[in-house]
Amino acid sequence: MLDFPNAKINLGLYITEKRSDGFHNLQSCFYPVQWCDALEILPSTEEQFKMTGLPVPGSSESNLCLKAYKLLQQDYSLPPVHMHLHKVIPMGAGLGGGSADAAFTLRMLNKLFELKLDADALENYARQLGSDCAFLCRTSQ
Repeated sequence: MLDFPNAKINLGLYITEKRSDGFHNLQSCFYPVQWCDALEILPSTEEQFKMTGLPVPGSSESNLCLKAYKLLQQDYSLPPVHMHLHKVIPMGAGLGGGSADAAFTLRMLNKLFELKLDADALENYARQLGSDCAFLCRTSQ
């Protein structure tokens, strides 16, 4: 399965507070834009994660795509997958590239493995991954 996680821009951004979970509560107007990464997820015999394109600092285990997979795996018996993420959206620019990748991972796993999670359930998972993931999960429907 192949999809294209899109960026978003903030039309104003106000960070209201830092939460106890380390994330921030925000007031903003997000707007999706068609600047996209590419994400492929395929069933596999072993868990694999490959990333190409723009470099992302940190280990693969800290990538939000893998975190989204592990989050769903806690509640569902997901088989191993091969994920390939091609990064085009730059990191740290407030464009939500990592959040979009996580949101699309949730959406794609839901479809690929017929989990039958509705939009509200997907958003609840997305909220556990980042402040703007739920918005990007909804825009990916």
